[in-house]
Amino acid sequence: MNTELVAKAFKELGHPSRLSIFRALVKAGPNGLPVGELKQTLDIPNSTLSHHVSALVTAGLIHQHRQGTTLYCIPIYETLEGLIEFLMKDCCMAPSKEEV
Repeated sequence: MNTELVAKAFKELGHPSRLSIFRALVKAGPNGLPVGELKQTLDIPNSTLSHHVSALVTAGLIHQHRQGTTLYCIPIYETLEGLIEFLMKDCCMAPSKEEV
């Protein structure tokens, strides 16, 4: 994952409502949640929820899928895994003697 995509994802997750939405979707699993259930669970007005969901879609963190009349929000676990990998990539690496 490149730095630009990582920064965009973390920027969008930096908002409390968007972070709550994303966490609820990750917790729900690979089938995601209907928008109505997200609205009810998180007590977010429709227009506000739509705005936040749109930001998460643009950042590549979730996608939406319509099943009949129900719109589902689904987490993109590959993006989440990429963010974690990006953060952990250089974790706990002792500097070489040349770097000290």
